[in-house]
Amino acid sequence: MKLKIVVGSILIAGFIIFGAYSFMESNVKYVTIEEAKKTTKKVQIVGEWVKERESYYDSRTNQFVFYLRDDNGDVVKVIHNGVKPNNFEIASHVVVKGHYVDGVFESSEILTKCPSKYQSPEALKKYEN
Repeated sequence: MKLKIVVGSILIAGFIIFGAYSFMESNVKYVTIEEAKKTTKKVQIVGEWVKERESYYDSRTNQFVFYLRDDNGDVVKVIHNGVKPNNFEIASHVVVKGHYVDGVFESSEILTKCPSKYQSPEALKKYEN
């Protein structure tokens, strides 16, 4: 009887430790570009696509390259390992998840926030340029 309690306790403790570790790995902090440069952890940056700078998709390497400006006005080159999201051009904000490495932000995921259909026509014009 005691063996079952010990084994059960060990299994429960193992699941708790695994759950806590999984949560910590999936908990990705929002940072500025400046803060991303100072950490090796996976982070996410929210900003706007810099339309004036070069952006392209390279089908050979399956990489989408663009520039992102954060709320502080800092700009970083983003290399996303994957295709460009369908609604990227109309996005009001972009969130990139990944790591800052050797002068570029290497993105593993891109999330786009599109203008709301409930915004005024004047606000929507801002995003059409």
